[in-house]
Amino acid sequence: MKSPICDMLGIEFPLFAFSHCRDVVAAVSRAGGFGVLGATAHSPETIEQELTWIDGHIGGKPYGVDVLIPENMSTAGETNVTWKSLEARVPAQHRDFTRNLLSKHDIELAAPPVADNQAQPFDPKWALEMLEVSFHHPIKLIANALGVPPKEMIEMGRQRGVPVAALVGAKEHALRQVAAGVDILVVQGTEAGGHCGEVSTMVLVPEVIKAIKKVRDVPVLAAGGIMTGRQMAACMAMGAAGVWTGSVWLATVESETSEIFREKMIAASSRDAVRSKGRTGKPARQLRSVWTDAWDSGCDSPGALPMPLQSIISRDAFHAIDRAAAAGNPKARDLVSYFVGQGVGLIDSVKSAGGVVQEFKEDFLEAVEHMNALVAE
Repeated sequence: MKSPICDMLGIEFPLFAFSHCRDVVAAVSRAGGFGVLGATAHSPETIEQELTWIDGHIGGKPYGVDVLIPENMSTAGETNVTWKSLEARVPAQHRDFTRNLLSKHDIELAAPPVADNQAQPFDPKWALEMLEVSFHHPIKLIANALGVPPKEMIEMGRQRGVPVAALVGAKEHALRQVAAGVDILVVQGTEAGGHCGEVSTMVLVPEVIKAIKKVRDVPVLAAGGIMTGRQMAACMAMGAAGVWTGSVWLATVESETSEIFREKMIAASSRDAVRSKGRTGKPARQLRSVWTDAWDSGCDSPGALPMPLQSIISRDAFHAIDRAAAAGNPKARDLVSYFVGQGVGLIDSVKSAGGVVQEFKEDFLEAVEHMNALVAE
């Protein structure tokens, strides 16, 4: 395709697949798209293992790495913050609320072991160390969410000739990113899974393209609720150079999600993907469950803690929830959730990642042919 993104990254089809699963990343890149590994849950040691595996299974195709370095976090400016030191800051009422909620569903809250030096969730230093490790591999893109990437990250990319992408959810955010020097903007509408803003993709993409045109020519990837090639064609008709997708890969056989969650995705409607602070402390779109209802109810809920403290609570809770559900606890199923966008309403079956890429290509071509027929003489 004649897209600036294809030329920049050496890819055939500008379909970007964000996934925490290495199998999805490799499968999408092999099929002609561009896989991006979400590294947030990793350490420098485990990211080395994951990227080594990808290198051996991707057939020389390009791929990227995504980290999450929040620009605003309650621990900003503090040093030597560890997971264990944060645990001591979690108020007793939040621990009691969580324990009681799980107990009502016959789930025992048992926290997995944490090393004394384990970094806090979304630790900037930890993320930069993972990027250093990543650059020992043939990555072709690094990306950041939740704010302007730190200067060190942008310099890392420039020194190695690797483009830096950043996610934005508002026009003013996009302008700040362009001024900071990012190479690619991922313009993400509120339909998206995970952390997102309040403006729809259909409005936000052209708004950002118009705003940055006066400043600097930066390729835009549209994101938020994009599940088909027809939607991809629509976004590119608005001026996007490609699309950044996430939720569609959760319903693939290679995905890291559980069979229970896949079943819930297939049964869900688009209205079941809600924005809630109950998992990370910042508004993040996820599948509605008893967990989101409880934290957002405003009745008995103590209210979500700021990032990263809420993640201390939710990680232990969801470890227990998923384990109980997998063991056959029917009540635990009601609490099972994960980050997913409003496009979940379009998921009707589980497919292979390569098959999804092929469907995107076919749908995209059909949409382009349809549009061409409208203007044909």
